[in-house]
Amino acid sequence: MTAPFRVVAVSGSLHEPSKTTALVRAITAAVAERAEVESQLIELTQIGPGLAGALQRDQLPPEVEAQLQAIESADLLIVGSPVYRASFTGLFKHLFDFVGQYDLVGKPVLLAATGGGEKHALIIEHQLRPLFAFFQALTLPVGVYASNTDFDGYEIASDVLQARISLAAERALPLVGYAASRPVELLVG
Repeated sequence: MTAPFRVVAVSGSLHEPSKTTALVRAITAAVAERAEVESQLIELTQIGPGLAGALQRDQLPPEVEAQLQAIESADLLIVGSPVYRASFTGLFKHLFDFVGQYDLVGKPVLLAATGGGEKHALIIEHQLRPLFAFFQALTLPVGVYASNTDFDGYEIASDVLQARISLAAERALPLVGYAASRPVELLVG
């Protein structure tokens, strides 16, 4: 028997409750329906205050350092941010500014975002994908975008969105299994 995949989901939302957090939870649940996982949710609403004042990683409180280590050691990252002024939130970027430059090499990353309408869907291609390309991460081809009309309050109400989440989870797992089975030194070299 193999060990469960370590799935770390990051919600870049600055509000609670949050449609972005609901989306990354739903994606995590879809992955967990298809494979044995140990999942962890990192919410900026919880760690933001400890993150905001730090300029260097050694200035971070221990609880934020633990979250960074979880990100760096995950077998699969699920990252989501609301669209804020045509990009991800600044605190979301600040969190990833502290991630080791080579700690995500070859790591599968499933990208997700929420916004007020369909016109914001390109955040995945124009903002999130380039950020994780810097880390040489393996951004999965299927991203998940949700607009306000896909929700009833903070619950997913769209069958089309549910189908997209299922598709993303289904297509992610073979790549997660492949990346998790490779030695780290091969990924960095």
